[in-house]
Amino acid sequence: MSVFTDKEIEYLRSQRLARLATVQLEGTPQIAPVGFHYDAEQDVIYIGGQYLSRSKKFRNILNNPHVALVIDDVLPPGPPRGVEIRGIADTVGTGGNALFGANYPVDEAMIRITPVRIIGWGLDPEAGWLHARRVERT
Repeated sequence: MSVFTDKEIEYLRSQRLARLATVQLEGTPQIAPVGFHYDAEQDVIYIGGQYLSRSKKFRNILNNPHVALVIDDVLPPGPPRGVEIRGIADTVGTGGNALFGANYPVDEAMIRITPVRIIGWGLDPEAGWLHARRVERT
């Protein structure tokens, strides 16, 4: 069973762009737009892109694995909707080109995010406007 709800998975699969927040060496936040992919088999999020292994976000994760990822939008006339994923990130040395390289060349390296807390809003009227929870992995 996924840590994400069906509505969250549907939303993640419909989006292409997210914002990734990492922690710099001095403890200040750094945020960057990123391409992402939800992997249903592993129930994780992968981040990929050109020159990823040389990026500030990649280096930040090597020093501090705590991250937050926000995927959101506003479709008129509706309210905002989105998912925030707080989690632990690690770096993966291969697979980026296969997963992200269909439209342009990308780095083989990727960032993998394992969710710890998920906050969804505006996605499921039956669950209420805001739905937040901690993730328990078995």
